[in-house]
Amino acid sequence: MSVPAGGSTPADNPPPAARGDWPEDRRVGRTTDVPLLSRTGHDRGHLARSLPDPAEGRPVRVLLVDERRTVPVREGGAGPELVYDERADFPEGGIYLGRADGVAYAAVRTPQGVGVPGRTVDRWAGLREVGGALGDLDAGLLAEAVAMVEWHERNRFSPLTGARTTVERAGWVQRDPESGVEVFPRTDPAVIMLVHDGGDRCVLGRQAVWPAGRFSILAGFVEPGESAEAAVAREVAEEVGLEVTDVRYVASQPWPFPQSLMFGFVARAVGTDLRVDEDEIEEARWFSREELRAGTGPRALPPAVSIARHIIDRWAAGDLC
Repeated sequence: MSVPAGGSTPADNPPPAARGDWPEDRRVGRTTDVPLLSRTGHDRGHLARSLPDPAEGRPVRVLLVDERRTVPVREGGAGPELVYDERADFPEGGIYLGRADGVAYAAVRTPQGVGVPGRTVDRWAGLREVGGALGDLDAGLLAEAVAMVEWHERNRFSPLTGARTTVERAGWVQRDPESGVEVFPRTDPAVIMLVHDGGDRCVLGRQAVWPAGRFSILAGFVEPGESAEAAVAREVAEEVGLEVTDVRYVASQPWPFPQSLMFGFVARAVGTDLRVDEDEIEEARWFSREELRAGTGPRALPPAVSIARHIIDRWAAGDLC
């Protein structure tokens, strides 16, 4: 039960024509913070409590999210910035995202091609493309907005009665009108792991749906009743036939494609013979640190916005073992 190493689920792999937002990049070894990890400049504490009128009579900044999960972006002096629609009131159908500096933020689903009144938009872009280059406030809001829009799109009917749900609490609850049961947003835990030989080699794999030459680390969903560490061992055994030990946690990353939370690990292989399950991945190979540093290994690696790339970079730099 694998997920692509960037973190999205098999059912949500974009078609080939939609994968242009994964820039080709073969250089590794930079030690950076995990993109989107704890990157938030807004207050989400309100979401654990009963929500009052989120706007309270103040203007609201609204992020428009279209069906491709892209949002309006402009090129600022320090890099890309999200473009918000400034509204006097909380929008109908809006999803409350939180506050920053006293300003309320919301997300609204919108058709493609809709403009932002009075604002300059240079392009519409997705989280994979610009998430790693955004400031903390924009990055946190975009990850939250995409996750919540995905949840609403996929949960329009009650899992109990099949009745169409009604949206309450500024987008954070869907209620079954027949049973009265509240349905809350869900997050699917997944593991993503770099498997190494205890020395200078690691295993990278590729899926057939990826562009030619792209490799990444292994990944998969956590199953019911299973710990994250057990999921690491099971997925590695299923995908490449290796037993692992020394499973060590690195970091986590929200990955709303559609609603995953990626838990990153490194693990040491017991043995080096790869037995690839071709139902899971197309190919797997051992690569050395030198190959990754020199750019003589895979033709392409995961994008900088992904935790997969963060773990590869840290391992290649010698920070993880």
